[in-house]
Amino acid sequence: MGENNNESLASSWLALAVVIIGTFMSILDSSIVNIALPKMMAVFGVSLDDIKWVLTAYTLALGAIIPLTGYLQEILGAKRIYVFALAMFTVGSMLCGLSWSNTSMIAFRVLQAIGGGMIMPVGMSIIYQIFPREKIGLALGFWGIAAMAAPAIGPTLGGYIIEKMDWRLIFNVNVPVGIVGVILALILLKGTERKPFKSFDIIGFLSSTVGLVSILYVLGEGSSIDWSKLENPILMTLGCLSLVLFIVNELTHPDPLLDLRVFKLFDFTISQIITSVLTLAMMGGVYVLPLFLQNIRGYTPMEAGLIMLPGALVMGFMMPLSGNLLNKVGVKALVIPGLLILAGASYELATAINMNSSKDYIILVNCIRSIGIGLSMMPISTTGMNVVPTHLISRASALSNTLRQVAGSVSVTLMSTLIQGRNDYNYAKLSEQINVYNPTSNSTISTLTKAFMGMGMDTNTARASAVSYIVKIIQGQAYVDAMSYSVVITVVIVFVTIFLALFMGGKKEPKKENKEGEKNESTGGALIAE
Repeated sequence: MGENNNESLASSWLALAVVIIGTFMSILDSSIVNIALPKMMAVFGVSLDDIKWVLTAYTLALGAIIPLTGYLQEILGAKRIYVFALAMFTVGSMLCGLSWSNTSMIAFRVLQAIGGGMIMPVGMSIIYQIFPREKIGLALGFWGIAAMAAPAIGPTLGGYIIEKMDWRLIFNVNVPVGIVGVILALILLKGTERKPFKSFDIIGFLSSTVGLVSILYVLGEGSSIDWSKLENPILMTLGCLSLVLFIVNELTHPDPLLDLRVFKLFDFTISQIITSVLTLAMMGGVYVLPLFLQNIRGYTPMEAGLIMLPGALVMGFMMPLSGNLLNKVGVKALVIPGLLILAGASYELATAINMNSSKDYIILVNCIRSIGIGLSMMPISTTGMNVVPTHLISRASALSNTLRQVAGSVSVTLMSTLIQGRNDYNYAKLSEQINVYNPTSNSTISTLTKAFMGMGMDTNTARASAVSYIVKIIQGQAYVDAMSYSVVITVVIVFVTIFLALFMGGKKEPKKENKEGEKNESTGGALIAE
């Protein structure tokens, strides 16, 4: 009996390795492609507006396909869908590597996204199928390494490939790994019998697709959203109305595409809220820090990635550790200290965003932030999913990943808008001090003018160069201060999540399996069915 259990557990860990491979590839690809955009602009001879569709098309396809995965899993089984998703992602990657124009690249990125969008929600469902509930925290911790480390490794690897090798390798490298992943998935993952086809929620699918694609398209513009362009307010209105229709339909449909009634489970709901809010808080490191390192400090994407890498490694170490401790100490004992560490380190990061902070100090602060994220993120997610009845895991996983996708897009837009708005405010405040009544500015302009005249310029040219130099300094300082301000805002957001975390369940032991688990599941099912 013990040998059978050991064999079963060993096969579960091998299956988890297959899931990690797919997850790592799909998330790595999202971050690595950003680095190659300037290269693709040159190769395909297109503008920035055209090349942005390589990213936008991928995001929109993800938004459309993720809600569908729960239904497909229930009908065809998690193994079949995972193998299909990984194969589709691999084929899409190969075609992207062969693309001959911007249009072909966009089309192949959509194919890639159809596979990539399914990998994460199906992977999470597989983990819940193959591991007993008491091992879920540890398993999700290892799975979380891929989800959190890939965005940090992407710029480093992408930068190296762009600088030293052929840029098409950023896609082609997925092909051999994907083929091995598909073969291992066919061998190691356990299949399930096909279930009879249920009635497909066509209204739910259409309304979710139109709603998510419309909203994600507008949000994809970031801080450059032009509300005077008629298409943006129309699309945003269409998206919001479609999501209202989607919610009404899902709550009344006998077999909804995404079962929103799972939100009756309090811990699941609060975990989704915390994760969504925390996504914005994490943008201080994920979005602002690379921006600061590259645009202000002048590091290449590869160098910036190497600065971010130690934090990713620390987070990778903390994920399984926090997952393993979850059942022993409870969710609050991990999450609240983790969030406090994240808040403190984020405040330190805000002070480190200046021209004088050393590279080592930035790495240290980022590593401490990673400890906080590693302690809190996985326990929040695991605790929320642990209260979901087994038969609803696939739907809950699809719902969770849909929310994560939307939260990520909203967070990037909010953060970029915050930086741009504060940058404009800072520049106006600083520039108004440069006037004829300010002796300090007059003295500085005079000194710089003399310096430029000493370089051979005439008086007028030297004075214009001096003013231009001061304006450049003011612009740089306004931008740095805006970045620092945005990170301080994330600190406030972290304290909001700490307050929300106080309401999460404090049970140290997961629900028992067997009869008690069946009872809990039936109770949960009855709750959802109300």
